Amino acid sequence: MKKNTFKKILGGITAPKGFKASGASAGLKPNGQLDVALIESEKESVPAIVVTRNAVKAAPVLWDDQIVRKDKQKIKAILVNSGNANACTGNQGLLDVQKEAECISHCINCEPEQVIVSSTGVIGVPLPIDQITAQIPILTTKLSVEGEKEASHAILTTDLVPKTIAVETEIDGKVIHIGAMAKGSGMICPNVATMLSFITTDACIDQDCLQRMLNIIARDTYNMISVDGDMSTNDTVVVLANGMAENNMITESNIEAYSKFFEALYFVNETIAKSIARDGEGATKLIEVHVKNADSVEDARILSKAVVKSNLVKTAIFGEDANWGRVLSSIGATGVKFTPKSVSLTFSNAKGEILLLDHGKPVPFDEKLAENILKEKEILINVDMGTGIYKAVAWGCDLSYDYVKINAEYRT
Repeated sequence: MKKNTFKKILGGITAPKGFKASGASAGLKPNGQLDVALIESEKESVPAIVVTRNAVKAAPVLWDDQIVRKDKQKIKAILVNSGNANACTGNQGLLDVQKEAECISHCINCEPEQVIVSSTGVIGVPLPIDQITAQIPILTTKLSVEGEKEASHAILTTDLVPKTIAVETEIDGKVIHIGAMAKGSGMICPNVATMLSFITTDACIDQDCLQRMLNIIARDTYNMISVDGDMSTNDTVVVLANGMAENNMITESNIEAYSKFFEALYFVNETIAKSIARDGEGATKLIEVHVKNADSVEDARILSKAVVKSNLVKTAIFGEDANWGRVLSSIGATGVKFTPKSVSLTFSNAKGEILLLDHGKPVPFDEKLAENILKEKEILINVDMGTGIYKAVAWGCDLSYDYVKINAEYRT
């Protein structure tokens, strides 16, 4: 097994040099819970961004995508609110985003176009803009390295836990840090989900290189998760790189530096993506689906995502029932051409492995072992297509009674 060239560290979003964060309550959520967060970089950062493919995009998504796509645009700060998505709010929503950015720019002495704005929460409700802007001076005063804890809590909605990680690696004799915080629990479907993911790094990296890197990583991490099959209006993944590690600029021509940074950045985003799937609304189990020996990479992606999106598979895992026929049915419904007689299927985890289908033939299995495997919090479904050389991994969660309850009462 290849040894990682990076190591996990503490610190989350503020682990990289020059980044500070804070959180506050603007009254968007009940009981005075934290609901606005600010991240600031001491130095201007080069950005990369991936946003939802939903045709209905929230106002902050439109703002962010526009400013990051500007040539040579640098970013200084990210403002996030939870409790209100500022989606389907018409022209007023766009005006509110601009007002948020202008307010931040006055407080930290930058241009409004240097401020990323993100929102998550209820769709179709006007943003209580005055409540948010009233907290911005407080957020800027509170900025600190330790503020990442409040910030990571402030962006949550139905999440049960904050999602943070940080790693470090060495490039050109300089220690490089990457930190992240994210939210996401429901309305999660491949092609990015109702999730906000913010990644910071002190690496010096070419902006176009960083954008291409994020596109590749998002395709194989965030775009391979599903909680409920619904695509959101607010999904955003942003990476900011401020260059304060003072390494030689990372480009695609510097293969060693590129590879080491890519490996660490991939790990950060894969960890965040899996934590979102694990924390799916009402979820009790993480489902990880490995498809191998498919005829193409795209086939492997489609097949693995079909399994994690299947409500019948998800309910079977919740009920701890080794109903493997549902897995086979879900891949058969994708339209991908394959030979059923070539397919093999196992369920596995730390408790063991059971072979359920061997080259298209059902295999008698130990029901007690199957029960022990399915009682665990993480279930691996391994699908061997038996004809090609390509593979993919997707992540999802089970579908429980609580998912219906949470979403039936979301606005109340």
